Amino acid sequence: QVRLVESGGGLVQAGGSLRLSCAASGRISKINAMGWYRQAPGKQRELVAAITSSGTINSADFVKGRFTISRDNAKNMVYLQMNSLKPEDTAVYYCNVDAMTMMGLITSSWGQGTQVTVSS
Repeated sequence: QVRLVESGGGLVQAGGSLRLSCAASGRISKINAMGWYRQAPGKQRELVAAITSSGTINSADFVKGRFTISRDNAKNMVYLQMNSLKPEDTAVYYCNVDAMTMMGLITSSWGQGTQVTVSS
């Protein structure tokens, strides 16, 4: 019902920056929360940051001051600007969107993931 396409991952040196993008498409009536999660090898998936439709942001302590989440409601897109990247930020980053479809179904959808690798 809801399709997510992520882009923007890659390899960067420590201290560098990357910007992730996620586009939501499908038979969407309304998008509620949009967020980014990450999963490093051998670790559980964890919240990086999320933003509600009204702009309220919830972010993990480990990214405060370095990462910024934003969204474009007109385009159904969410972004994650990542600055001052550290090797420990290396992970697969996943987009997550909570939405209501045109059929009235409440869904929580995941993107395919985009690899972010930070070299020291």
